[in-house]
Amino acid sequence: MTYEAVLFDCDGVLADSEAITNGVLCEMLNACGWALSPAECLRTFIGKAVRSEAARIERETGQALTDAWMAAFYARRDARLASELQAIPGALDTVRAMHARFDGRIACASGADRAKVEMQLRHLGMATYFGTHVFSGHELPRSKPAPDVYLAAAASVGVAPERCLVVEDTPVGVRAGRDAGAIVVGYCPPVGAISTPEQLRDAGAVDVLQHMAHLPAWVGLTQS
Repeated sequence: MTYEAVLFDCDGVLADSEAITNGVLCEMLNACGWALSPAECLRTFIGKAVRSEAARIERETGQALTDAWMAAFYARRDARLASELQAIPGALDTVRAMHARFDGRIACASGADRAKVEMQLRHLGMATYFGTHVFSGHELPRSKPAPDVYLAAAASVGVAPERCLVVEDTPVGVRAGRDAGAIVVGYCPPVGAISTPEQLRDAGAVDVLQHMAHLPAWVGLTQS
């Protein structure tokens, strides 16, 4: 297998943000009357836009999912991220290495809102490597698990999807990359993973890495 570009998910692949974001969301949903645990909240929303579950939120809370509620969620989430966010171990060096290896043909394709994705990349020192190649599922007709965000990312770097390698940490994201036509490798750290290697493989990942720092060698070993 040979690749001409690498397309990264953001949350859980570059930014260690899932627990922070999920914690804020869980607190706010509980306050609205949906009594769910952090683990249940994570299973429900992982890899998805919050608005994609609007019907369930409204059913469970008995309240409309308003723009004002979403704005309050974003504000609380972003404040927590600004003070607590850290990079996935090895992610910055890996992004730098992939940027050099593929002559800048890398992109970030997230299911989250653009403001969050761009803020996190700036905070983690990665924004300069992605430049304008940052994509949000919120800005496309469909978010993950639909392939739209990965199709847009591949087009932005001028590489056919089947010549792209996607890096994902959730089955939802793996399906999005696979359905775009890309080869997908999963990321599943030995501690704190939100999915299992089996779940990632079942969704279509061709391999699963335990450390983001392993990606450059993996690409080098599989390129001809």
